[in-house]
Amino acid sequence: MAYLYYGADPRPAEIPDHVLAHVKVVAATKLRRGECFMLTWRHGDGGEDGRTSVWMQPSIPLRFVFDGPEPEALDRQYLRDLADEAMSSRGIVLEWDHDALEAHSGEAPPISAVAA
Repeated sequence: MAYLYYGADPRPAEIPDHVLAHVKVVAATKLRRGECFMLTWRHGDGGEDGRTSVWMQPSIPLRFVFDGPEPEALDRQYLRDLADEAMSSRGIVLEWDHDALEAHSGEAPPISAVAA
């Protein structure tokens, strides 16, 4: 799992490396342009139910920490889907199947971005 640190909260969001690698590219592009967007994810299997939404904007500190030392391979269509979602009023809503991630060790996991 990779970790997304946002703002002053010391607790990171746990997001699969492959998913966060794509979010990083979209966020860097949008924030470099001064464009804000909403990012939502469900909480991990750590016992905490629910989901978190954050308003991504350039003035808030943002840090991505990945498990693997090598960059993830990026899927152009998934990047386009996330970029389209970032432009919607709903923003990016991340979803992934925890069981499928464990079953695909080393492979790109099945991931879906929910359309707005």
